[in-house]
Amino acid sequence: MKYVNAREVLPPNLLREVQQYLCGELLYIPKEETKRAGWGQKSGTRSLLSLRNHNIIEAYKNGSTVNELMDVYCLSEASIRKIIYSPSARAVI
Repeated sequence: MKYVNAREVLPPNLLREVQQYLCGELLYIPKEETKRAGWGQKSGTRSLLSLRNHNIIEAYKNGSTVNELMDVYCLSEASIRKIIYSPSARAVI
């Protein structure tokens, strides 16, 4: 996130209005909700976790045990069970 001087982007009357509340401080202005990317979409984390979860479900379906999956994916038993018993997994298993 880069710094932008408000004097360069805001009309003078709006700048004076903002200065009544905050002067000489940093102000974060969030994106509109409609313009925000979902969690993990920009970095690719969401798709990587979806692929990992799909692989866990497939391995379980093909006979791997929960303990084996815990060792391979370095996840807790609760996490593995949450993945293999999720609604999306029920459609596959």
